[in-house]
Amino acid sequence: MRLTCHNLLLPNSFISRFPRAIPSNQKSRKCVPLQTSTIRLAVRAHSVSPTTMVKAIRVHELGGPEVLKWEDVELGDPKDGEIRVKNKAIGLNFIDIYFRKGVYKAAAFPFTPGMEAVGVVTAVGPGLTGRKVGDIVAYAGSPMGAYAEEQILPADKVVPVPPSIDPIVVASILLKGMTAQFLLRRCFKVERGHTVLVHAAAGGVGSLLCQWANALGATVIGTVSTKEKADQAKDDGCHHVIIYKEEDFVNRVNEITSGQGVEVVYDSVGKDTFQGSLDCLKTHGYMVSFGQSSGSPDPVPLSALAVKSLFLTRPSMMHYTITRDELLATAGEVFANVASGVLRVRMNHTYPLSQVAQAHADLESRKTSGSVVLIPDGA
Repeated sequence: MRLTCHNLLLPNSFISRFPRAIPSNQKSRKCVPLQTSTIRLAVRAHSVSPTTMVKAIRVHELGGPEVLKWEDVELGDPKDGEIRVKNKAIGLNFIDIYFRKGVYKAAAFPFTPGMEAVGVVTAVGPGLTGRKVGDIVAYAGSPMGAYAEEQILPADKVVPVPPSIDPIVVASILLKGMTAQFLLRRCFKVERGHTVLVHAAAGGVGSLLCQWANALGATVIGTVSTKEKADQAKDDGCHHVIIYKEEDFVNRVNEITSGQGVEVVYDSVGKDTFQGSLDCLKTHGYMVSFGQSSGSPDPVPLSALAVKSLFLTRPSMMHYTITRDELLATAGEVFANVASGVLRVRMNHTYPLSQVAQAHADLESRKTSGSVVLIPDGA
């Protein structure tokens, strides 16, 4: 056995316990002893943070709903600037399907989908202020990973949930409501007297767009796929509802607007409606493409916009909530409109988190309307 001094300060009494440690033909290396009661090691022992096993949905390969796997995953303690949250309710959004199918690229495999959740803080990182165990918080947007019983989140990405609003209501509206906020208030500022066209008017975002645009004083035209969804869209504030399977929405919009067109189109459908949406716009109109449930639109030549000096944007909520102030202001406006009754939450469907594959299948086949919420099993 050979003893050497690697930044260790040990007392002579410790070394003397090993009389054969240093061969006689080698010179002894001198170690300056400390008092025996204060042995200090310059090299810290490596400590392993304890981990907890939680259930989560994992995606190991791209594909249909069947690739969503219910698995055990390890969850450690929050680090600096992080919190651990036990989810009470998780929002299901079409962007989750885009990641599952590969329309949007996940950073690595396997990954846990989900962009929206509400839960209770169970641990906070060292030195973190402003958040404490027991707080009810929500987040919408990034990071991905909401399809889990518990998750680690950056503290600056969560917002406090008003005690007057049920967490399940928040999970059903926050991401969609924040999307509606930046679409209506920042991409194109809807005002009284405007006429707007909302595709998928009975969907999660569409429902909120119709309600909010109506409250702002706009004339709202919505497209839907069925009579039942038409009834919902009318209840949500649509002045005119078009069942696109029964009539051509472009011709109908021209009739409604006396050939003038609309100031703005909010299109989350994509390929099937994109060109028609451009045709519905008036001169200087705004085409806001914020989704592609039917597939990616075909490329648009600039000449197609020049015909009526149109504006085209493909916005992302993440770019409208980059700063902490933007995030809090956007979420705050959503909560205020829920509290005042401007926005009524249509939480028409809930599924256990373990059955999220069925929820994805139903959303893709347009069997759902309004918001879909996933509840962690046993929550």
